[in-house]
Amino acid sequence: MSFLYETHLHTRCASLCSSADPKGYVHLYQDAGFSGLIVTDHFFNGNCRLKSGTWREKVNQFVIGYEKAAEEGFKRGFDVFFGWESTYDGDDYLIYGLDKAWLLLHPEIVSATREQQFRLVHDAGGAVIHAHPFRERDYINAIHLAPSLVDGVEVANAQNERVFDQRAFSYAKKHNLFMTAGSDIHHLRDVGSGCYGMISSVQWKGVEDYVRAIKEHSCLQLHCPSDCFVSPTGEPDLPIVCEH
Repeated sequence: MSFLYETHLHTRCASLCSSADPKGYVHLYQDAGFSGLIVTDHFFNGNCRLKSGTWREKVNQFVIGYEKAAEEGFKRGFDVFFGWESTYDGDDYLIYGLDKAWLLLHPEIVSATREQQFRLVHDAGGAVIHAHPFRERDYINAIHLAPSLVDGVEVANAQNERVFDQRAFSYAKKHNLFMTAGSDIHHLRDVGSGCYGMISSVQWKGVEDYVRAIKEHSCLQLHCPSDCFVSPTGEPDLPIVCEH
Protein backbone atom coordinates (compact mmCIF):
# COMPACT_ATOMS: atom_id res chain seq x y z
CA MET A 1 0.00 0.00 0.00
CA SER A 2 1.24 3.50 -0.77
CA PHE A 3 0.27 7.03 0.26
CA LEU A 4 0.53 10.08 -2.00
CA TYR A 5 1.10 13.58 -0.58
CA GLU A 6 1.11 17.06 -2.09
CA THR A 7 4.05 19.03 -0.66
CA HIS A 8 3.68 22.51 -2.20
CA LEU A 9 0.34 24.32 -2.25
CA HIS A 10 -1.04 27.86 -1.82
CA THR A 11 -4.39 29.19 -0.60
CA ARG A 12 -6.09 32.54 -1.05
CA CYS A 13 -6.08 33.07 2.73
CA ALA A 14 -2.42 34.11 2.79
CA SER A 15 -0.93 33.84 -0.71
CA LEU A 16 -1.62 36.93 -2.81
CA CYS A 17 -1.24 34.96 -6.04
CA SER A 18 -3.75 32.25 -5.12
CA SER A 19 -7.50 32.12 -5.70
CA ALA A 20 -8.02 28.76 -4.00
CA ASP A 21 -10.43 28.04 -1.19
CA PRO A 22 -8.53 25.71 1.19
CA LYS A 23 -11.53 23.46 1.81
CA GLY A 24 -11.95 22.95 -1.92
CA TYR A 25 -8.45 21.53 -2.15
CA VAL A 26 -9.35 18.70 0.23
CA HIS A 27 -12.20 17.46 -1.95
CA LEU A 28 -10.25 17.71 -5.20
CA TYR A 29 -7.03 16.12 -3.96
CA GLN A 30 -8.90 13.28 -2.30
CA ASP A 31 -10.77 12.63 -5.53
CA ALA A 32 -7.42 12.70 -7.38
CA GLY A 33 -6.10 9.85 -5.23
CA PHE A 34 -3.95 11.78 -2.77
CA SER A 35 -3.72 10.78 0.90
CA GLY A 36 -2.91 14.25 2.18
CA LEU A 37 -1.37 17.63 1.50
CA ILE A 38 0.88 20.26 3.06
CA VAL A 39 -0.32 23.86 2.94
CA THR A 40 2.73 26.05 2.16
CA ASP A 41 1.42 29.59 1.77
CA HIS A 42 3.77 32.42 0.88
CA PHE A 43 5.36 33.79 4.04
CA PHE A 44 5.48 37.43 5.11
CA ASN A 45 8.79 37.95 3.26
CA GLY A 46 7.22 36.74 0.02
CA ASN A 47 4.02 37.17 -2.00
CA CYS A 48 1.85 37.25 1.12
CA ARG A 49 -1.36 39.24 1.37
CA LEU A 50 -0.89 39.87 5.12
CA LYS A 51 1.16 43.05 5.47
CA SER A 52 -0.27 44.89 8.51
CA GLY A 53 -1.04 44.14 12.14
CA THR A 54 0.92 42.91 15.12
CA TRP A 55 3.01 39.77 14.81
CA ARG A 56 0.38 37.74 16.67
CA GLU A 57 -2.41 39.07 14.46
CA LYS A 58 -0.51 38.27 11.28
CA VAL A 59 0.42 34.75 12.39
CA ASN A 60 -3.17 34.05 13.42
CA GLN A 61 -4.29 35.13 9.96
CA PHE A 62 -1.47 33.31 8.18
CA VAL A 63 -2.48 29.87 9.47
CA ILE A 64 -6.17 30.20 8.54
CA GLY A 65 -5.69 28.50 5.16
CA TYR A 66 -4.12 25.51 6.85
CA GLU A 67 -6.71 25.46 9.64
CA LYS A 68 -9.65 25.52 7.24
CA ALA A 69 -8.15 22.75 5.11
CA ALA A 70 -7.30 20.70 8.21
CA GLU A 71 -10.84 21.07 9.53
CA GLU A 72 -12.27 19.81 6.25
CA GLY A 73 -9.67 17.07 6.05
CA PHE A 74 -10.59 15.82 9.51
CA LYS A 75 -14.22 15.47 8.41
CA ARG A 76 -13.24 13.48 5.33
CA GLY A 77 -10.39 11.37 6.72
CA PHE A 78 -7.79 13.27 4.68
CA ASP A 79 -4.47 14.40 6.17
CA VAL A 80 -3.57 18.10 6.09
CA PHE A 81 -0.23 19.40 7.40
CA PHE A 82 1.33 22.84 7.86
CA GLY A 83 4.35 24.51 6.29
CA TRP A 84 5.23 27.73 4.50
CA GLU A 85 7.31 29.15 1.64
CA SER A 86 9.85 31.86 2.46
CA THR A 87 11.40 34.15 -0.13
CA TYR A 88 14.70 36.03 -0.50
CA ASP A 89 16.03 37.47 -3.78
CA GLY A 90 13.77 35.38 -5.96
CA ASP A 91 14.87 32.13 -4.29
CA ASP A 92 12.20 30.32 -2.28
CA TYR A 93 12.37 27.75 0.52
CA LEU A 94 9.72 25.34 1.76
CA ILE A 95 9.76 25.06 5.55
CA TYR A 96 8.39 21.91 7.17
CA GLY A 97 8.05 20.67 10.74
CA LEU A 98 7.23 23.86 12.64
CA ASP A 99 3.84 25.16 13.75
CA LYS A 100 1.83 28.21 14.74
CA ALA A 101 3.08 28.11 18.34
CA TRP A 102 6.68 28.21 17.10
CA LEU A 103 5.96 31.12 14.77
CA LEU A 104 4.36 33.14 17.55
CA LEU A 105 7.54 32.79 19.61
CA HIS A 106 9.96 33.55 16.75
CA PRO A 107 9.14 36.83 14.95
CA GLU A 108 12.84 37.05 14.01
CA ILE A 109 12.28 34.36 11.36
CA VAL A 110 10.72 36.89 8.99
CA SER A 111 13.95 38.91 8.73
CA ALA A 112 16.39 36.01 9.08
CA THR A 113 19.15 35.51 6.52
CA ARG A 114 19.29 32.19 4.69
CA GLU A 115 21.87 30.94 7.18
CA GLN A 116 19.85 32.15 10.18
CA GLN A 117 16.70 30.57 8.74
CA PHE A 118 18.44 27.22 8.38
CA ARG A 119 19.76 27.37 11.95
CA LEU A 120 16.42 28.46 13.46
CA VAL A 121 14.45 25.80 11.60
CA HIS A 122 16.96 23.05 12.41
CA ASP A 123 17.18 24.01 16.07
CA ALA A 124 13.42 23.47 16.23
CA GLY A 125 13.59 20.10 14.43
CA GLY A 126 12.32 21.27 11.06
CA ALA A 127 13.60 20.97 7.50
CA VAL A 128 14.34 23.40 4.65
CA ILE A 129 13.75 22.50 0.99
CA HIS A 130 14.91 24.78 -1.84
CA ALA A 131 11.84 25.20 -4.04
CA HIS A 132 12.27 25.30 -7.84
CA PRO A 133 15.89 26.55 -7.57
CA PHE A 134 16.50 27.05 -11.29
CA ARG A 135 13.24 28.82 -12.11
CA GLU A 136 13.70 31.82 -14.41
CA ARG A 137 11.14 34.62 -14.36
CA ASP A 138 11.20 38.32 -15.27
CA TYR A 139 11.18 39.28 -11.58
CA ILE A 140 14.25 37.14 -10.76
CA ASN A 141 17.66 38.72 -11.37
CA ALA A 142 19.88 35.75 -10.48
CA ILE A 143 19.74 32.10 -9.43
CA HIS A 144 20.79 31.85 -5.77
CA LEU A 145 22.08 28.46 -4.62
CA ALA A 146 22.90 27.54 -1.03
CA PRO A 147 23.50 23.77 -0.84
CA SER A 148 24.83 23.89 2.73
CA LEU A 149 21.74 25.75 3.95
CA VAL A 150 19.06 23.31 2.80
CA ASP A 151 18.07 19.72 3.51
CA GLY A 152 16.87 19.05 0.01
CA VAL A 153 15.82 20.35 -3.38
CA GLU A 154 12.47 20.38 -5.15
CA VAL A 155 13.55 18.71 -8.38
CA ALA A 156 10.06 18.31 -9.85
CA ASN A 157 7.65 21.25 -9.82
CA ALA A 158 4.45 20.97 -11.82
CA GLN A 159 4.49 24.70 -12.64
CA ASN A 160 8.07 24.63 -13.95
CA GLU A 161 9.35 24.41 -17.47
CA ARG A 162 10.92 20.98 -17.74
CA VAL A 163 14.49 22.24 -18.22
CA PHE A 164 14.39 23.93 -14.80
CA ASP A 165 13.52 20.61 -13.16
CA GLN A 166 16.29 18.89 -15.08
CA ARG A 167 18.84 21.38 -13.79
CA ALA A 168 17.50 21.02 -10.24
CA PHE A 169 17.84 17.24 -10.46
CA SER A 170 21.47 17.48 -11.60
CA TYR A 171 22.20 20.00 -8.83
CA ALA A 172 20.66 17.77 -6.14
CA LYS A 173 22.63 14.75 -7.38
CA LYS A 174 25.90 16.71 -7.36
CA HIS A 175 25.42 17.78 -3.74
CA ASN A 176 23.72 14.59 -2.53
CA LEU A 177 20.62 16.51 -1.45
CA PHE A 178 17.24 14.92 -0.79
CA MET A 179 14.91 15.27 -3.78
CA THR A 180 11.26 16.30 -3.59
CA ALA A 181 8.34 16.84 -5.95
CA GLY A 182 5.36 19.15 -5.57
CA SER A 183 2.72 20.89 -7.63
CA ASP A 184 3.08 24.53 -6.50
CA ILE A 185 -0.68 24.75 -6.95
CA HIS A 186 -2.39 28.16 -6.65
CA HIS A 187 -5.86 27.53 -8.11
CA LEU A 188 -8.47 24.80 -7.69
CA ARG A 189 -8.81 24.45 -11.45
CA ASP A 190 -5.25 23.12 -11.66
CA VAL A 191 -5.79 20.14 -9.35
CA GLY A 192 -5.86 16.85 -11.24
CA SER A 193 -3.79 14.19 -12.91
CA GLY A 194 -0.96 16.65 -13.56
CA CYS A 195 -0.23 17.19 -9.88
CA TYR A 196 3.13 16.10 -8.46
CA GLY A 197 3.92 14.85 -4.97
CA MET A 198 5.71 12.33 -2.76
CA ILE A 199 4.79 8.66 -2.38
CA SER A 200 5.35 6.98 0.98
CA SER A 201 5.01 3.31 1.89
CA VAL A 202 3.57 4.36 5.28
CA GLN A 203 0.92 6.88 6.20
CA TRP A 204 2.30 10.04 7.78
CA LYS A 205 0.93 10.72 11.27
CA GLY A 206 2.24 14.27 11.05
CA VAL A 207 4.51 16.47 8.98
CA GLU A 208 7.30 15.33 11.32
CA ASP A 209 7.28 12.02 9.47
CA TYR A 210 8.10 13.85 6.24
CA VAL A 211 10.84 15.84 7.98
CA ARG A 212 12.35 12.62 9.31
CA ALA A 213 12.30 11.08 5.83
CA ILE A 214 14.04 14.15 4.40
CA LYS A 215 16.79 14.18 7.00
CA GLU A 216 17.35 10.42 6.87
CA HIS A 217 17.21 10.37 3.05
CA SER A 218 14.49 7.75 3.32
CA CYS A 219 13.38 6.10 0.14
CA LEU A 220 10.29 8.09 -0.82
CA GLN A 221 9.17 7.94 -4.42
CA LEU A 222 8.68 11.04 -6.54
CA HIS A 223 5.24 11.30 -8.15
CA CYS A 224 5.99 13.11 -11.42
CA PRO A 225 6.64 12.35 -15.10
CA SER A 226 9.71 10.19 -15.65
CA ASP A 227 11.11 12.56 -18.27
CA CYS A 228 11.48 15.36 -15.70
CA PHE A 229 15.05 14.20 -15.30
CA VAL A 230 16.44 13.93 -18.80
CA SER A 231 19.88 15.55 -18.87
CA PRO A 232 19.48 19.32 -19.24
CA THR A 233 20.76 21.15 -22.27
CA GLY A 234 22.36 24.58 -22.18
CA GLU A 235 23.18 26.85 -19.28
CA PRO A 236 20.78 29.06 -17.29
CA ASP A 237 20.20 32.50 -18.78
CA LEU A 238 20.49 34.07 -15.32
CA PRO A 239 23.75 34.37 -13.38
CA ILE A 240 24.24 31.84 -10.55
CA VAL A 241 25.10 33.19 -7.11
CA CYS A 242 26.41 30.81 -4.44
CA GLU A 243 25.14 31.98 -1.06
CA HIS A 244 27.30 29.71 1.06
